[in-house]
Amino acid sequence: MNNKMDLNGLRIFVSVASHGSFIAAAKALEMPSSNVSRAVSQLEQKLGLRLLKRSTRQLKLTEAGQLLYSRSRPMLETVEETQAELTSQQALLKGPLRVCIPNEIGPALLATIFAEFALKHPEIEMSCTTNLLGLDSLQDGIDLAVIVSRGQLDDSNYIARQVATIPCFVVASPALIARCGMPTKTSQLETLPCITTVSALKGAPWQFAMHKAKNRFKTVNVNAVYRANSGEMAYAAAVAGVGFAILSRHPCKSAIEAGQLVEVELEHAAAPLHLFALYSSREYLPAKTRALVEFIQQKMQVSAIAHTQN
Repeated sequence: MNNKMDLNGLRIFVSVASHGSFIAAAKALEMPSSNVSRAVSQLEQKLGLRLLKRSTRQLKLTEAGQLLYSRSRPMLETVEETQAELTSQQALLKGPLRVCIPNEIGPALLATIFAEFALKHPEIEMSCTTNLLGLDSLQDGIDLAVIVSRGQLDDSNYIARQVATIPCFVVASPALIARCGMPTKTSQLETLPCITTVSALKGAPWQFAMHKAKNRFKTVNVNAVYRANSGEMAYAAAVAGVGFAILSRHPCKSAIEAGQLVEVELEHAAAPLHLFALYSSREYLPAKTRALVEFIQQKMQVSAIAHTQN
């Protein structure tokens, strides 16, 4: 036999005892009086004890009912106070907020945004780490992980919210093009010297957006002659003529204008980089985490518009 008391039934009993009647308790609990009476009867049946002396004129606690009431009421008040405190903390923009961002592109994209957010919300205690763990960082007590992905994001048990899209293209130095020729097909990159990553973006093959198919990508296993997790190192190697590279558009703009790099036009455009904010649950997302995600998205959209106009 299961003798465990139902917390909701206990709460109803305490309300009846406090108000002195089923009708008054029902009004306070905003539920039918028949449900209140049934809950108390079920509690008595489960305990095998009479808790209330019922009569047409009054309702009195039995000795067992008085003991249960005196012990249960303080406990339920503590539970309600704790619930109110937890709900308040969930809604307030204060307290610790632990964030993980990619250690290469993350600071360049987010350092100023995070500083502005910290100034706007001084009661939030931000802790920011930089690494390439991505999804795995959420298992280490991190509230929010920002990751960069090219093409389709892998399935996971976490919530992923896209906060920015970063256009990319294939570039090469004039010296490399003079030496190897200008490719026109993505398949040619399988034999031409290319610059790619070690573990960033999971060291995945290059991806190109299919023109007529939304969210479909063509992968190309390029001839990687130089690998670096650093965008700056990849950029420097591309300018030096080490190989072809996929780089984000904005940092390359000045090098293209100066004639140091040339955009390589292929039959498919390079898949853009997507910046994702990852967290463990949508339903119970704290207000401070939600506020940071929305702030990142807003600032990145403003930045994208500014870069387009320049």
